[in-house]
Amino acid sequence: MTDWLTLTRRAGFASHRLIGWIYWDPVAQQNLEKLGVPGGLGHYVAYRAAPLAAAGSESIVAAFYTIKRELLEFALSHASPHATWHEIHQARDQALLTGIRQLAPEIEAPLGALAKELWAVVDAAPVGGRVLFAAHKQWQRPEHPFLSSWHAINALREWRGDTHFALLITEGIGAVEAGLLHDAWMGYPDQWIPKSRGASDEEIRMGLMSLASRGLADSTSVNSEGVRYRQWLEDKTDDLCVPIWQGAGEKLVTEFLDIVEPVSDRFLQHINNTAGDFWMPAARTRRT
Repeated sequence: MTDWLTLTRRAGFASHRLIGWIYWDPVAQQNLEKLGVPGGLGHYVAYRAAPLAAAGSESIVAAFYTIKRELLEFALSHASPHATWHEIHQARDQALLTGIRQLAPEIEAPLGALAKELWAVVDAAPVGGRVLFAAHKQWQRPEHPFLSSWHAINALREWRGDTHFALLITEGIGAVEAGLLHDAWMGYPDQWIPKSRGASDEEIRMGLMSLASRGLADSTSVNSEGVRYRQWLEDKTDDLCVPIWQGAGEKLVTEFLDIVEPVSDRFLQHINNTAGDFWMPAARTRRT
């Protein structure tokens, strides 16, 4: 019998790597700057939020959940006076083609060949409660085969993200607490993840107090029970995502993995080279 939980985990991890590198790509930042955005700053948020940005900053704050409001509002307001969100999205796609032809040119054609099947998976996925996924699903789909497949995988990645955030909300885990748990589970130093998302020292202190009240931390750090709980959150998220990949069918999922997994380390190394060794934790293996 097919081990769908393992395939789901592999597909999720491969998707993070295939997608994540563009958010720290220098060409992507330069393309935003060419549109008039000073320094191309805030390109992570501008590019990822583009399909939903017309709904306003409150929608983005809700959808991104674990990133501090001030960082999100800065990125949106920094970009929006200079270009339309469609133009911003096109600038990201141009950087995608440039980057993939440098990093992994051998996957452009085979991944592009899966576009129709991947979009069928997207179209079959439930949208209820998954706003960022729905925005990406509804956004104009590229004609270029590779870009089309990439956008489909990106939509499925956002489906997983929306699902994970819904689980956090159901569990009563706030934005800073989520960052603290993720940080400890990954083995990152000095509460790097919540700090990178804008949490202040006082917010981190309050987050630790909240987790401590549930036996998941002490006054200075997440404890072993907190790490075990964060593993449960990850496992539960994967379990909730099984029907999506199971609906795709074993043949399509295996083809996707056979294309992306052999080159996925290159995408991670690109992030390391351009941004450092901590960004995009979802695309990294846990540290001991």
